[in-house]
Amino acid sequence: MTTGNEPPVPAEPEPPGPDTPDTLRQRDGRGRFTRSIKTARRDAAAADYLAEHPGTTYRQLARLFGYYDHKDARIGIEQAKADVARPAVTKLIADESQELDALYTEAVAILQRNHVTVSHGRIVMWRNPDTGQEEPLQDDGPRLQAIQLALRVRESYRKLHGLDQPAQVAVSGAVRYEVVGVDPADLA
Repeated sequence: MTTGNEPPVPAEPEPPGPDTPDTLRQRDGRGRFTRSIKTARRDAAAADYLAEHPGTTYRQLARLFGYYDHKDARIGIEQAKADVARPAVTKLIADESQELDALYTEAVAILQRNHVTVSHGRIVMWRNPDTGQEEPLQDDGPRLQAIQLALRVRESYRKLHGLDQPAQVAVSGAVRYEVVGVDPADLA
């Protein structure tokens, strides 16, 4: 028997459909949304639609393609643009990495060679006090230049792949104002 005072039992919510925004957007372990194949395809389709219909607003795209709002539609279009450019950028980075590797290999080869000092077209000789023999005087200039080149190549490689830590600037201190010609006791 019911008295009519029982709290209403909520109806079971219907599971979301196959293309609703809740099923398209998956969350990671921290609750942030992650892109899936479905969202990437939706973003690409929205970008294609926008290219074919240039006067379309982001609000219209949100309604047509199931985005939550116009901001999500804009973000989806931006991600679709990035997806198109990503293979070209990846290839460019790979090509640049190969060139930097070749430069680094050449710098190391120069570093490992023996370089003699030449003056007026002749090899400069010196007498080794340990052996008493005359030997060519070694020139460290090319080696030092090869070290500098190798360091610059490695720095370029780190920048290309984003391996450097971002620079952080810490500012601390205080500002002190001093008014000249006024007695602090007069101010109180």
